[in-house]
Amino acid sequence: MRFSLRRQMTAVFVALLVFVLGAVFIVNAGFLEQYYVSHKEMDLLETYEVVDNALGDGSLTSERVQEEIAYQAETTNIDLTVINSNAETILSTVKDGSSLFLQMFKNLYNRNDTPGIVLKQTDNYVLCKTKNPDSSMDYLEMWGTFADGSFFTMRSPLESIRESAALANQFLVYLGLAGIVLGGFLVWLFSRRITRPIMELAKLSESMANLNFDQKYTSGRRDEIGVLGENFNRMSSQLERTISELKRANNQLQKDIEQKDRLEDMRNEFLGNVSHELKTPIALIQGYAEGLKEGVNDDPESREFYCDVIMDEAGKMNQMVRNLLTLNQLEFGSDDVEFARFDVVNLIKGVIASCEILIQQAGAEVDFIADETAYVWADEFKTEQVVRNYLTNAIHHVENEKRIEVRVIKANDKVRVTVFNSGKPIPQEDVPKLWDKFYKVDKAHTREYGGNGIGLSIVKAIMESFHQKYGVNNFDNGVEFWFELDAKSGETEQDTLPR
Repeated sequence: MRFSLRRQMTAVFVALLVFVLGAVFIVNAGFLEQYYVSHKEMDLLETYEVVDNALGDGSLTSERVQEEIAYQAETTNIDLTVINSNAETILSTVKDGSSLFLQMFKNLYNRNDTPGIVLKQTDNYVLCKTKNPDSSMDYLEMWGTFADGSFFTMRSPLESIRESAALANQFLVYLGLAGIVLGGFLVWLFSRRITRPIMELAKLSESMANLNFDQKYTSGRRDEIGVLGENFNRMSSQLERTISELKRANNQLQKDIEQKDRLEDMRNEFLGNVSHELKTPIALIQGYAEGLKEGVNDDPESREFYCDVIMDEAGKMNQMVRNLLTLNQLEFGSDDVEFARFDVVNLIKGVIASCEILIQQAGAEVDFIADETAYVWADEFKTEQVVRNYLTNAIHHVENEKRIEVRVIKANDKVRVTVFNSGKPIPQEDVPKLWDKFYKVDKAHTREYGGNGIGLSIVKAIMESFHQKYGVNNFDNGVEFWFELDAKSGETEQDTLPR
């Protein structure tokens, strides 16, 4: 990412390090030599005090004291010579009579004509910065008298100070470059610790924007980012609940609007359908009951057959009434749709398991093809009714190789469930009427297993209460029924799966 936080952190750190090192280099270049000179001045004055005190208490003649002073002068790179009023050398770190010895005392004999730049001057000594005309080298020189009247001269070359300052600045440059490279690398490396949970939160927010609430923040940090992640998790759960409530409220509103116009027509249609469908089984029950009463057949086997017919027809009537009541509730809108998010794959597995006995009786084999999970938004109980109706319908009509195939297909923001059974295709002229109440393609076969033509009408009512698509596809070797559900909470007007 071009403007990633990781890049910005690294760039800011490197820029800050460059600024600090540049400032230090400028300060060193401008003031380090002056600092060294000031420090050397203090060394000269300190050496003066030590020798003056030694002369005052008479300890300068001690070999131990002279060695200590000579060692101090050597460690501070100071040349020192002390002579008494009789021109006798008391202490010297240079050879008597040498050119350096004579050069050092030249200024002492010309005190009124002090060469160089005077840095400090008192009645007893002069401290100045001089240049050697022969070697063009700069020195710090100090000369004068002690309290006992002895003469002295000291000097220290400034060239070594400049060389030390230059080496220090050069070392600082190398150290700064290494620090920039190493520091930039470490910041780039450690910034992952900060940016990784931020990227996780970015992906989580993107999923929430797409109304996918499966992902959660899992880094588990205890800092401000961790608190933000926990808030994201709570917000995700709350949004999921809120969207479920909104879906339910929106669906209820649509049903209320549609219910008002359809209510009276549906009542009349319901009464007509009930009277039509109950007429045949009631007539059968009445006829067989009258036969039993009049003793048409006196043998026990015939009476048992009559009773079985009456019980079978009563059972079919009972099932039909229950289905009609369910359908009536759906079409009248009195049965609330409880929208929630659930795994339709797990639901279908449960339906297949509960129909295992029917599958075995039909001698069929069921293939279930789906991913591990497929979450949808719908009423879970009513979705189970749709799946169960499709599956039992397939079991009752499976033929040929006795194969039933159930599929769950994900496409964009939709999930399609298909139930295919091998056998004869449905006549094309009957396809548009399949969803009508009490319509039966094969009336003899339907009555054989107790069907009443209401199951697909229930599917139609449920899917329309969901405002989702459903249908049937004919194939040469069988029939496939299908329906769709939302994989996301938002509704779409476009078809997302092929017809």
